[in-house]
Amino acid sequence: MEVDGRRVWGSTATSYPPLLRTGERVERCHDVELTEALLLGHAGRWGEPRSLAAAHARLTGAPVPPDPPPRAAEPPGDGQAALFDAAPPAADDPDILAQVYADQCARVARTEHPGRFRLLVAAESAGALIAVEMGAHGLPWRGDIHEALLVELLGEPSPVGGPPRRLAELGARIAGAFGVRQLHPESPAEVLRAFTRAGIQLPNTRAWSLRGVDHPAVPLLLEHKELYRIWTAHGWAWRDAWVHGGRFRPEYVPGGVVSGRWATRGGGALQIPKVVRRAVVADPGWKLVVADAGQLEPRVLAAVSGDDRLAAAAASGDLYAALATDAFAGDRARAKVALLGAMYGQTGGEALPALATLRRNYPTAFEYVEAAARTGEGGGLVRSWLGRTCPPSSVPMGEGEGNQARARGRFTRNFVIQATAAEWALTLLAILRNELAGTGAELVFFQHDEVLVHCPERRAGDVAEVVHRAAARAGQLLFGATAVRFPLDVSIVDCYADAK
Repeated sequence: MEVDGRRVWGSTATSYPPLLRTGERVERCHDVELTEALLLGHAGRWGEPRSLAAAHARLTGAPVPPDPPPRAAEPPGDGQAALFDAAPPAADDPDILAQVYADQCARVARTEHPGRFRLLVAAESAGALIAVEMGAHGLPWRGDIHEALLVELLGEPSPVGGPPRRLAELGARIAGAFGVRQLHPESPAEVLRAFTRAGIQLPNTRAWSLRGVDHPAVPLLLEHKELYRIWTAHGWAWRDAWVHGGRFRPEYVPGGVVSGRWATRGGGALQIPKVVRRAVVADPGWKLVVADAGQLEPRVLAAVSGDDRLAAAAASGDLYAALATDAFAGDRARAKVALLGAMYGQTGGEALPALATLRRNYPTAFEYVEAAARTGEGGGLVRSWLGRTCPPSSVPMGEGEGNQARARGRFTRNFVIQATAAEWALTLLAILRNELAGTGAELVFFQHDEVLVHCPERRAGDVAEVVHRAAARAGQLLFGATAVRFPLDVSIVDCYADAK
């Protein structure tokens, strides 16, 4: 079904891949499933079934079917290749689509800010198209470089399937530091027992707990943690499963996090360590254009709060430096502590004097996040700038739940900023997709506020300019006429690890 040049379907993730495999690129779409999730959340019904069938059942008063369980993560390879030969998914019933689409449009029109919510729906649907296309393009991945860095970091793999050489050596040294013959460093229970025998009580074996302990095993355990994570998350088995034909192809999940940030289904794409990024290398004759939005969330606060003085500071390239000059006697570190403390609820200790300065000089911005926190503490719902709504509290906020209420307040305080930042990033992606169409450049990676474009070398400079323009345009689309700038750090590199 098509309405005003926009493809309307139940789920982009289901309907678009078969079309893309035949070479058909869909310009615009309306994703019923993603839109239903946004509308349900807006109505305080977060988490209810959101499929086309569920939306139609609610509309007609029929029993609402549950959503099918999420598919398990399936690495590319034989399983993915088989999908090319599989029968296409059953077409959505056009009459049902028409009814649900009309109902969704009417519900969008009844929101507090329908123009903003329409932009949210359009951006979310565009993101779904981009997610499918990025999975098809894949992230360039050099297996030979990955192999060399794994051997450099971990040592040679074990011929019998155990830990690689360096991890095995670290394990033996850790056991020796505790005075035992054998210990599995990856086992929190074993490590905690070893510390207890040494007269040291720890709540857990997380890095922040270990760093405060004076024991010879601690530096070895911290090194083991880092290397073990690389081995299990991005080691040889991971490469065999997820990298084929020189491309890493994860499955992106738009809106997979409550704030609207993306997630992935398998593959660990959003947790690639910087050292492993050395394997992400452009094809010969191509470049990677890497764009990172620095200080995005503080700039979003300046835009959504309507604080003119903070917006003036956010017109500069370095918001914290401008803030320091304006109100913190040139102390950039204090300015940063204050602004991040206000957004993340770090309102005590050393941050307190800095927060007082922020509150005195930027009262409108300070009150914006304070109001969101109070709403959350009272069990209420808050929304992003475009209208994405936080999930309701799972715990009733009575007088006896002070800790839960404060935790809820910290969540809602940051939600209004992080969710809006996710909307800006999604809008940036949608603009980039349109601007890069037909140029040979490909969007190949996205996480939070960072975008990678793989493009022919001769076009890299032009692509960088497009990225800068798209960032400015995204700010204008979301916030209208504002002094706030959204600058990007853009690098043109051969290797992802070399980006600024």
